[in-house]
Amino acid sequence: MKQEKTTVIEHHNFQGEYRILRLSAPATGPLVKPGQFLELQVPRLAERILRRPFSIYQADESGVAVLYKAVGRGTEAMAAIQVGEQVNIIGPLGNGYPEADSGKTPVLVAGGYGNAALYILAQRMKKKGIAFFGGRSEIDILLVKEFEKLGWEVRPTTDDGSLGTKGLVTAAFDPWMNQRGVGSGEQGVENIELFVCGPNPMLKAMGDRAIEHGFTAWLSLDKNMACGVGACLTCVIKRKTENGWEWARCCKDGPIFESRDIMWES
Repeated sequence: MKQEKTTVIEHHNFQGEYRILRLSAPATGPLVKPGQFLELQVPRLAERILRRPFSIYQADESGVAVLYKAVGRGTEAMAAIQVGEQVNIIGPLGNGYPEADSGKTPVLVAGGYGNAALYILAQRMKKKGIAFFGGRSEIDILLVKEFEKLGWEVRPTTDDGSLGTKGLVTAAFDPWMNQRGVGSGEQGVENIELFVCGPNPMLKAMGDRAIEHGFTAWLSLDKNMACGVGACLTCVIKRKTENGWEWARCCKDGPIFESRDIMWES
């Protein structure tokens, strides 16, 4: 983890209300693992002392990029950041996704702009698989061409049916999962490995399927984070233990958890 004063080298509209902010961050970029995030101090928002957490969309030896949507006061203030401006960040934070099992079929599942958090993972995986992306409408399905260029098959779903299958992401995932069957060797449903990022209802739905059908699902929990370093305890969840459960911090112990470890609140 590094605290770094970075310089904005790119900031532009990407698609609809979504934007990309790219930072020159040579101390942070080389350290990033797939699924990690950073905390950014938004300029001209001095009355808000806490930084804002953002999944890392891209990272290399020169810096990092985040893909975001202006949905509140913090991200609306971000939209005013200019190229050449300096921005203070802390990162990379969190545990990140584990290395994929080379003997299993990798499957990416994202809701909203959760696929931005999966991009580095998709980029670095040697074995390519299939990705299921869900959104409200076509404008909310991001990075399809980018993932396809990496060698992934992408199957989109939209609430309004404007792109791909109509419905939630499970409307496309479930038929694909059921076709694989059980006990079919490498093609069996038990031999897939999920990497998931998106809203909590979707995470729980995918985790429940993993538990029911006997495959592994790594979930990036969508929990409000404040400090980002495990000190404030605002992002705790219940994690199962041999003797019951314990509190786990999404920012420090996560945000990636295996589905069987999570005790969902009713």
